[in-house]
Amino acid sequence: MSNDDPHARTVFIVDDDAAVRDSMSILLDAYGLGVEAFDSVAAFTNAGPAVRRGACLILDQHMPVVTGLQFLGSADGKNLCIPVILVTAHNDNEIRTQANAAGVFAFLAKPVDADALMAAVTRAIARSDAVPCTKQSGGTQ
Repeated sequence: MSNDDPHARTVFIVDDDAAVRDSMSILLDAYGLGVEAFDSVAAFTNAGPAVRRGACLILDQHMPVVTGLQFLGSADGKNLCIPVILVTAHNDNEIRTQANAAGVFAFLAKPVDADALMAAVTRAIARSDAVPCTKQSGGTQ
């Protein structure tokens, strides 16, 4: 990932719970990371292809209209070029299995432990830096 890319160190958060978005944003900002937060999958996808070039995406599983896993199974989700950290209050084996099948980079249970979140984000950033995007469709490089 080019250091010239303004989104290179941006962590994107998609969660319908404003308190969760705010607390994660404050934590990530304290570690010097850029943060862009969205209250729905639609808001994230409407932001355009540039949002898909960040460091990683923290994605809530249980949201109205489109769940995290439904998004990952969609064309837009499949064209992401960044690691996805899926968070959920419903930590069960079925969701973990589906998350693994969808290629989720990390899976965290809510309430999310700050140290676990930062460890996952740090690993995701390293992955973003090490693995260049090869996806061509949808302008999601």
